[in-house]
Amino acid sequence: MSPLALSRWQFGITTIYHFIFVPLTIGLALALAIMQSAHYRTRDPKYQDMLDFFSRLFAINFAIGVVTGIVQEFQFGMNWSDYSIFVGNIFGAPLAIEGLLAFFLESTFLGIWLFGKDRISARLHLFSIWMVSIGTIFSALFILAANSFMQHPVGYTVDPATHRAVMTDFFALLTNPALLTSFFHTILAAITTAAAVILAVSGYQLVKRGPNPAFAAAAKFGIVTLFLSMFFNAFVGHVQGQVMTKEQPMKMAAAEALYNTESGASFSLLTIGNLSGVPVFQIRLPHLLSVLATNSWNGEVEGINQVQASEAKQYGAGSYVPAVWITYWTFRIMVGAGIVMLLFSVVGLYYMWKKTLLRQRWFLRASIWVAALPFLANATGWIFTEMGRQPWIVYGLLKTASGVSQITSVSVFITLAGFTLIYTVLAAVDGVLMLRFSKRDISAPEPGAGHESELVY
Repeated sequence: MSPLALSRWQFGITTIYHFIFVPLTIGLALALAIMQSAHYRTRDPKYQDMLDFFSRLFAINFAIGVVTGIVQEFQFGMNWSDYSIFVGNIFGAPLAIEGLLAFFLESTFLGIWLFGKDRISARLHLFSIWMVSIGTIFSALFILAANSFMQHPVGYTVDPATHRAVMTDFFALLTNPALLTSFFHTILAAITTAAAVILAVSGYQLVKRGPNPAFAAAAKFGIVTLFLSMFFNAFVGHVQGQVMTKEQPMKMAAAEALYNTESGASFSLLTIGNLSGVPVFQIRLPHLLSVLATNSWNGEVEGINQVQASEAKQYGAGSYVPAVWITYWTFRIMVGAGIVMLLFSVVGLYYMWKKTLLRQRWFLRASIWVAALPFLANATGWIFTEMGRQPWIVYGLLKTASGVSQITSVSVFITLAGFTLIYTVLAAVDGVLMLRFSKRDISAPEPGAGHESELVY
């Protein structure tokens, strides 16, 4: 394989591994802040039990997430030096702010929160966890600001002498339409991830050990949060699809495997056979693609062939079509997982309304499996976003093939194998620790705990 292909595989694998932990960290930080706020206002011990239990899961996930994220920025210089040279003037500001402001904000206050219980006032302790949550959200904002420039470049000019992108308007970078939609979509997805995990852990505990006020409250919190985050994310995703249609028409066409421009375009729920325009069998919903893309029943959606011709005329000869089978199926897996989670949360709300939730053991058991869906949706959503942009690394400005470093396949393969091994071990460690603490009896003391154990989560 070429250095380009291997470098793409390496960045894709390490990013997907890292993105296992990021949404859960963001979502759990906000959930813990809400739980602690509830305890601060009511002094109800069940909220403190929830906080103590889920804070351990958050701490484990945060630590692994930091470790897996360090490699990402090194790859810009090692594998993608030509790309880094081109966008360095743009990426410098948001990535520096993310590292020097957002990450230090969350890590500093996390230390205060973890080790400050019973040593600082309750109000300051509560303030600390809210700062942790805000820090994680700011981190997402500035990282997505950099990524959104790759999707839709704004606020820049290309220096004719150096042929590098130079930032001219930082505010334009922060108000990029691609950023505004992707940010809310990502944050809501993170909240969904945390809600599903909280519900799954609570469901296991309620089935395994019977009724418990803390886990009963946590399960209800998970159901309500899962519903609200998925409900609002459906609208945000719809707006994001319209922005994508305007800014990257090829991505939308590839998501549907739509080869020729149509008005009143239908949406295929399922395709059996090839995606080259001659499928064997399809299940289609009339006009839905036009509604999703244009908000119009008979709106026009450009096809792959027409966009290809337009981009070839604008950017020169070559193929501007991404891997259609990847964009088609990742988009449907992402949307399908979201629909299942939304419907599952509706069932949970019904049982809450009937006051029979704790008796629905099938629902509580099923919640354990449903917890895998947000991780699947997060991964396929990221793959769709990045693969659908190909062959561009910065849309319309720099092709992926032009951004790779001048390195050998052997060197990339060695690091690819090493990172894959290390990340697999880290993922296994995280999984084992998360499972161990998720299964722990909330009433059992910590092994070797003394009277000081209450000082540390």
